[in-house]
Amino acid sequence: MAQIKAFNGLKFNTNNAGDIKELVCPPYDIISEQQRAEYLKRNPYNVIRLELPKEGNDPYVKAGEILKQWQKNKILQCDEKPALYIYEEEFIAYGKTYKVKGFICLVKITPFEEGVVLPHEFTLSKAKTDRFNLMKATFCNFSQIYSLYMDNGNTRSKIDKLSKSTPEIEFKDNDNIIHRMWTVTDQAQIQSICSDFADRKLYIADGHHRYETALNFRNYLREQGIAKEGHPSDYVMMMLVDMEHPGLVVFPTHRIVRNLETFNSNEVIAKCEKYFDIIHYNNLDNMQSKLDEMYNKGEKSFGYYDGGKGWTLLTLKDINVVRELLPELSPASQGLDVTVLHSLILERIFGINKENMAKQINLAYIKNKDDAINSVKDGDAQCAFIMNPTRVTEIRDVAAAGEKMPQKSTYFYPKLITGLVMNKICDPEL
Repeated sequence: MAQIKAFNGLKFNTNNAGDIKELVCPPYDIISEQQRAEYLKRNPYNVIRLELPKEGNDPYVKAGEILKQWQKNKILQCDEKPALYIYEEEFIAYGKTYKVKGFICLVKITPFEEGVVLPHEFTLSKAKTDRFNLMKATFCNFSQIYSLYMDNGNTRSKIDKLSKSTPEIEFKDNDNIIHRMWTVTDQAQIQSICSDFADRKLYIADGHHRYETALNFRNYLREQGIAKEGHPSDYVMMMLVDMEHPGLVVFPTHRIVRNLETFNSNEVIAKCEKYFDIIHYNNLDNMQSKLDEMYNKGEKSFGYYDGGKGWTLLTLKDINVVRELLPELSPASQGLDVTVLHSLILERIFGINKENMAKQINLAYIKNKDDAINSVKDGDAQCAFIMNPTRVTEIRDVAAAGEKMPQKSTYFYPKLITGLVMNKICDPEL
């Protein structure tokens, strides 16, 4: 099953680079060009220069050059001893304070079909090409893949004991998220944790593109005769978290429909009556509470907004409709809210097929509920579907069935910060 190990993490030498708070950044794919410039204005050594390169005629090659220079100047240095890195985020979600803790390690790469590391969402090829070009130029993992594992509490209790001391790093970022990290170098403790995973599978929560890229990169090096079995490229950096950790929070990703040639909201509601119980509310104030109520009951519900002051609650009448329509899917996939929405409404009623969805021609994804609603109010979208979050157990069950959810089915919050620790695979010349 999963093979994990410690590694000599590549970290900022804050004596030369500056305050760690000014050196890290959120994941590259949620950073705007303006934000990127602001990070570099505060500190030119911010990791965004490597993770999201924009300089030179070939930004990827330039990133590789910058990485070498920073190592030479001891801006970045590898730890002397192999370590596991315990990482905790403390944050506020839904009005409550949460803490989620896991550990960063290396995981041996295996194809998905081997059933050791399992995906839960489909990916886009454009993003994978970008990450592959960066890996070819730098031979480095700058950010961690976020994965979950099934635990009986054994591993979690071990890392809790190992992180009772004052953290090596602690700071609050611009989003008021507190980040903490502890470095574990004791070989007996490392071996004890690594051995726990001999019979475990890993479920990717966030970072599907990076995992597939790591697999492609390993295969590329083997094809070029640069690497063979046992090469450092056989491993990729991951953050591992117990799937039943009380600090895990998943946000929904909402859908907006736009640019349909013909759109009649009354006809949409009329066609939905075949599959859904429909309740109309005259103002938006109770939307979240009603969706929460249906979520807690286990119903397949979402909010429909087409403009104006009111909204409509759509609740699936009978799950057997989806089972009959999609018999090839497992019950886990059939029961997802996004499956219900995509198959019964987006495809059947709007005529938006899977290729259209993947290319985001008539469908777009928005994380913030108010932004989705405002896109309709402003005329940028014809209607919006406000979703409930996917449950962590649903992610596990879909992945275990060997299936994938539609894109943007999950949004684990908060994202892992980039730059606390990195994995230098090897020098490109080797």
